Amino acid sequence: MFDLGWMELLIIGIVALIVVGPKDLPMMFKTVGNFVGKAKKMARDFQMTMNAAASETGLKETSDILKKIDDAKDPKAFFAKAKADFVNESEEDSDDKRKKQKKDHPV
Repeated sequence: MFDLGWMELLIIGIVALIVVGPKDLPMMFKTVGNFVGKAKKMARDFQMTMNAAASETGLKETSDILKKIDDAKDPKAFFAKAKADFVNESEEDSDDKRKKQKKDHPV
């Protein structure tokens, strides 16, 4: 999110230690941690609400259809995916047939 490295965090910690003092530093970190936790929870709730609203209005399905149309613009990728889907489907069918044969004719 902010892309802070270890050096930046170390500098922030040292500055906080100097400004706040060693006595109140743990309390400040606890308060900041609670605030960050609440902010993350609010962001997660907001995202879940937006996803629910999008799926309720059919926006998700529309975006999936548009993505499929966009993927179909590249014929090589389209046929490669179709081939992979066909191969996976035929492998699943053959596995199902083998399982059925084993059930019907136990050894």
